[in-house]
Parts: sequence; structure tokens; C-alpha cells
Amino acid sequence: MIPIKSLSEIERMRAACRAAAEVMRAVAALIQPGRTTKELDDAAAELIRKRGGKSPFLGYKGYPGNICVSVNDEVVHGIPSKRRVQYGDIVSLDVGIVLDGFVGDNATTVAAGAVPVRVQELLEVTQDALRAGIAAAQAGNRVGDISHAVQTTVEARGFSVVREFVGHGVGREMHEEPQIPNFGSAHTGPKLKPGMTLAIEPMINLGTHAVRMLSDGWTVVTADGSPSAHYEHTVLVTEGDAEILTWLETTPYESKAR
Repeated sequence: MIPIKSLSEIERMRAACRAAAEVMRAVAALIQPGRTTKELDDAAAELIRKRGGKSPFLGYKGYPGNICVSVNDEVVHGIPSKRRVQYGDIVSLDVGIVLDGFVGDNATTVAAGAVPVRVQELLEVTQDALRAGIAAAQAGNRVGDISHAVQTTVEARGFSVVREFVGHGVGREMHEEPQIPNFGSAHTGPKLKPGMTLAIEPMINLGTHAVRMLSDGWTVVTADGSPSAHYEHTVLVTEGDAEILTWLETTPYESKAR
């Protein structure tokens, strides 16, 4: 069963998502060579606290961080640590907040200095894939339309889509139905209806789509050591275009590499 949010629940989702977006933007601005990923996590924790929320990640199945910080070949679920960001790294942030009983969830990837052309293209195509997925999140379409839009955008430019981890519904819980793969066939899967809130999140690799888990039981890396990018928005399905709940009007639609 895919939850349909009431008008009052949607307002609470808007507040949680805006808070998540504000925290993510502030932490992303701190990414620079020499800073540790734990410092980014500490900053996020304080920003979440100041907004009266809590992290949906901390303690989730034992996860030890307030946010996920994944560097270079780390796809998702990187654990904040004493690791220092190096010039030319790409750093993915997955930031969520629980506020007034609802979850806001978003992610971005930031370049810490200049990166090779193909890595810059990886960041751009992942953003394009997110945009395509959001455009497909319309009432009457199906989950597979989102999946197909992401996959075709990515593979047309020679990059690969991670299969093992997917987007999802989000609301009172961080993970609700439906699962939203970043690959699949159009016109398949559950039908989208107004009031559904979805976390659409392409995870895209420069090389092979294959991944593996590190010994910490959380960090997922590319099997061939190639860079990976991750972007995510929480959206509301409406009668028309999806409303991007984690978009801040004062910033560009996409998160830009720096």
C-alpha cells in the first residue's frame, strides 16, 4: 500500500523537506580540501538540532552517522570519519531530517576543486537523470516511467545505473512504498496518484554498475573503483507536474559542482 498524504500531512512534509534542503545546502557549502567527513556530520547534527528535528539515519539499523558522506568511489552510506577531503574529490551528501513526525530526504554530490571532464559529466548526467525522473512523476504514470526515464538518460551518455539500491516512498517513515529503481521498463509498476511523496535518487557510476559492500557493513563502493554520483529530491505527486519539496527557491534547481 502506497500512502496518500492528506493536505495537513503534505504541509508537514513541506516543512520537513525544506529543513532537510537547508541543512544539505549549508553542509555542502562546507566541503573543501582538508575538512574531515566527521566535521561535515557534526555540522549537520547541529543544524538539524537547531531546527528542532532529528536525523532519521542516526541509529537506523545501527548506522552511526547523522548523515551519509560518500567520497569518490563510495556510492552511498559512507560513514563520517576522520578522513580528510582531498582536492579533486567528489563528495556525496545524503541528508535527512525528522520534523513534526515526517521525514525530508535529499542528496547531492559536490566537487572539491577541479575534476576531470568525464567526472564533471558524471555529475551533470546524474542531475539530468534526476530531472528526467521527476518529470515522469506525474499522476497516471507508473513507477516504471520514472525508472525508465532515469536509465535511458544515463545510458545514452555511457554511464551506468546502480541496481542494488533504489529510491522509495517517504513520509512518516524514511522508507515507504513504493520502491523506485533507477532502471526498468516504462508503463510498469504501481500507478502514481496525487498525494504520494517520493524520494527519487539516481546513483550513477562512471564505470561498471556493479558494487560491493565494505567490511564496515554500510559503505557501498563501485566494484571497479570508478567514481559515483548521487542526487536526490523528495517530490509530491500532484494533478500536474511534481512539486519538488526539497527545492529551495534561492538556489539553482540542480546542485552545481564547484
